[in-house]
Amino acid sequence: MGQILDTAVDSATEKAAQDAVQTLNSVRTNIGEVIYGQDRVVDLALAAILSGGHALLVGVPGLAKTLLVETLSTVLGLKDSRIQFTPDLMPADILGSEVLEQDEDGKRNFRFIKGPVFTQLLMADEINRASPRTQSALLQAMQERSVTIAGKPHALPKPFHVLATQNPIEQEGTYPLPEAQLDRFLFQIDVGFPELATERDILIATTGSTLPAAKKAMTAKALMDMQALVRQLPVGETVLDAILTLVRNARPDQSEDEVIRKTVAWGPGPRAGQALMLATRAKALIDGRVSPSVDDVIDLAGPVLRHRMALSFAARAEGATIDDTVARLVDRIR
Repeated sequence: MGQILDTAVDSATEKAAQDAVQTLNSVRTNIGEVIYGQDRVVDLALAAILSGGHALLVGVPGLAKTLLVETLSTVLGLKDSRIQFTPDLMPADILGSEVLEQDEDGKRNFRFIKGPVFTQLLMADEINRASPRTQSALLQAMQERSVTIAGKPHALPKPFHVLATQNPIEQEGTYPLPEAQLDRFLFQIDVGFPELATERDILIATTGSTLPAAKKAMTAKALMDMQALVRQLPVGETVLDAILTLVRNARPDQSEDEVIRKTVAWGPGPRAGQALMLATRAKALIDGRVSPSVDDVIDLAGPVLRHRMALSFAARAEGATIDDTVARLVDRIR
């Protein structure tokens, strides 16, 4: 367990954190050689992975979401695979299945053939295009880190992370993820269009005779050690109080804000607080610090809360948005 103290960390943890910061700087530099102008998205994806969680990337096509996952797998030293979700995709296409084989002696046996979920970094492309049955099969694997085929459990590789993408502009032929399944994602990361200067660099760098390539900066074992380190970093009482204030005020039945009580249909559960406890530590480490601050809670409130809340019909009819609601919640902890 992480310490809930406003004191300095021990020397061993501090030394491990310093080494991790150097490695993470190298990771970010290598990613930046391939992914242009998406520093915020990259840092959030790294924070989700360092926290041991999964992330949902939401953005229109062509914003390098697939390239980001491929680059992360290379730089972090992870085995990766990609699934293009379609309405006819079945759970066995993701998890794997048993096949009947006959050996040289004529004896028949079932052999399990692993599906693409047996990897360390999985890209679930356009996850909302798959049927609810297939979505639930993947999300069960995300939560339990194992799958059960024909009554036999099969553990997934370690570490195991899912970066799923969702296209917000196409709704035909899609199956929106239920709220309980959205809650399985640590972050919802909104991927926006690049700035003018960045888009200029993208056009020049990606249309020449040679393309930028990512380089390995760490190993899967080093990543798991870093994930364990994140859980050892101290969290101050002020940060803990800020998280509790933020999450509890986002619930209409517990909020001290009358506007929130009237406009929010349902709010985040305890998993949102857990996500913030871990993610603020991961963000601090990425930024070169050994302990998170209230500013980290403020910065991560949107990615943690926007997919864990819903507004009432009346509030949406009046033009209210989740981001406006999160901004109102954040004002209470500034």
